[in-house]
Amino acid sequence: MARWEPNARERLQAAAFELFEERGYDGTTVGDIAARGGLTERTFFRYFTDKREVLFSGSEELEKLIVSAIASAPETMPPLDVVVAALAASSPAFEARRAIARKRQALIAAHAELRERELIKALKIAATLVTCLRERGVPQATATLLGQTGTALFQNAFERWIEDPKKRDLAHHMHAALAELRRLTAETGKATRGVKDARSGAAKSPRR
Repeated sequence: MARWEPNARERLQAAAFELFEERGYDGTTVGDIAARGGLTERTFFRYFTDKREVLFSGSEELEKLIVSAIASAPETMPPLDVVVAALAASSPAFEARRAIARKRQALIAAHAELRERELIKALKIAATLVTCLRERGVPQATATLLGQTGTALFQNAFERWIEDPKKRDLAHHMHAALAELRRLTAETGKATRGVKDARSGAAKSPRR
């Protein structure tokens, strides 16, 4: 029977970030992480498939949270608001990781393989959003657009969140990103209508 180790996942994650900071991502091995955490490599592999996954653990929990939040959203809520509310519901879980979030993002930005894994994660979240929206009766094309928009808003909000000196939560930044998107869309719509009106006026004016 495998020996139970208290807080093993948290110890391994803490050890990994310490070593990534000290030695760099490439200079750290699974054995290093396990040893720093006072655990065995066998224990490491009970929680993570490789050292890369230390940075991406929790993705499945996030997807489950999104599914639950969308399922419980009022039927009358507009689809985009449903998407934002579902992603904002993850805010409490991220607050617990605020201390390492910036370090994590710096590591991902510096390594192509990690950026690729981050992209895969974003695509999975988008696919989860699309599936849930389709179950609410949203047409496929619209659901796909909303899934992509939702993940873009989430990434934007996440970047704002890790850089926020006021330490406002992720939900705040999700709603701020949505408000900015709506403002920009409204401004673009006004500008487009203005151009159309100008063209229409020019076309109707008599030639001299």
